[in-house]
Amino acid sequence: MADVNETIMGLLSELRRGTIVISVLSQLSEPRYGYSLVPLLQEKGIPVDPGTLYPLLRRLEKQELLESRWDTNDSRPRKYYLLSPLGKEVYAGLSQEWRKLVASMEGILTENGGEQHGSH
Repeated sequence: MADVNETIMGLLSELRRGTIVISVLSQLSEPRYGYSLVPLLQEKGIPVDPGTLYPLLRRLEKQELLESRWDTNDSRPRKYYLLSPLGKEVYAGLSQEWRKLVASMEGILTENGGEQHGSH
């Protein structure tokens, strides 16, 4: 028999994967270097592994949603990312769609007085 907590954690991981893009975009209205996003998102309840984050940042940059620049003033050069004008528009649109999705899900989850399906 499948372990309930194990199943929930696996499915939760899938749900979170879909939220990482919008989470990252939400934090880049000001320039930030890649690794600074890890603790920032963690404290906001969105854990993201650096092994997931860096390829995502490169992909978003390739899609022209992010701009980047290198800062070589410190002893360790850092690449800073910032929303591009296109990225700002895409983020605004995604935010609007996210709010609609959350409202729809709230409606679905609270149907029938909040009963869980399969529990009656």
